[in-house]
Amino acid sequence: MESKPSNSLSSLIDQQVFPGDVVLDLSKMANQTIKLGSGLRQEGDAISVMKAGKLRFAKPNKYWVESSHKRYVPCAGDTVLGIVVDSKADNFLVDIKSPTIAFLPVLAFEGGTRRNIPKFEVGTLLYARVVKANTGMNPELACMDASGKAAEFGPLKDGYMFESSTGLSRMLLNSPTCPLLETLGKKLAFEIAVGLNGRVWVNATSPSIIILVANSIMKSESLSPVQQKIMVDNLLQRVQ
Repeated sequence: MESKPSNSLSSLIDQQVFPGDVVLDLSKMANQTIKLGSGLRQEGDAISVMKAGKLRFAKPNKYWVESSHKRYVPCAGDTVLGIVVDSKADNFLVDIKSPTIAFLPVLAFEGGTRRNIPKFEVGTLLYARVVKANTGMNPELACMDASGKAAEFGPLKDGYMFESSTGLSRMLLNSPTCPLLETLGKKLAFEIAVGLNGRVWVNATSPSIIILVANSIMKSESLSPVQQKIMVDNLLQRVQ
C-alpha cells in the first residue's frame, strides 16, 4: 500500500507555513506513526511549526519545514558534510555550519576500537550522520548508519566541495531523483555527496566535468524541473 500524507496534512504539503502554526493534531490520528524533521516540534498532541518555510513530506512518514537558509539547524538523522577543525583524545571536532561545533567520537566508525582509531588532519572533509541534536548541546555525529555499517560515510578525498542553501541541498536529495541530477547522470559519470547542512561535494575523472556539475547545481535552485533539464542540455552542448 502506497504511503500518502495524512488527510489533515495533505492540504498543507508544499505550502508556506509560519512559526506557531499548528499543522497536525495527533489526537485525531488513529494508529499512524509520523517522523518529524527540521522545523517541526511536538507539544502534547499538537505538531507546530518552528520556522518559516514550506511544509514537505517524504515517504513513508516524514514531515519537515524546508527553508532556504545559509545557517543550518541540526536534526537527528540528517546527513551532513563536515570539516574537521580539531582532534581530541575521544572526539574529532567538526564544523557542520551549525551554531555550535559538532563532535564525532573516535569510536563512531564501523568496527571502531581503540586499536584502530582513524587519524584525520584539520581540514579533512567527512560525510557523516547526525546522531543527537539537542538544544543547547553540541551535535553528535557518526560515520556509520543506524545499523553500525560504514555505508557511504567517512572521509571524502579529492573532488570539489561548495556551499549552498539548505533548501537546495534538500532539493538535491528529493525522492524521486532530482531532475537535475537525473539529467546529468544520463550524460556524465561523477560522484556526489550532499549534506543537508548546505554543502555539496562532487568528484569526477575530469576537472571540466566537476566544474560543469557544480555550476549546474548552483544555478538550479530557482528553476523548475523542466528549466533544470533545459539548462543542463545547454551546458552539455557547449562542452561537446
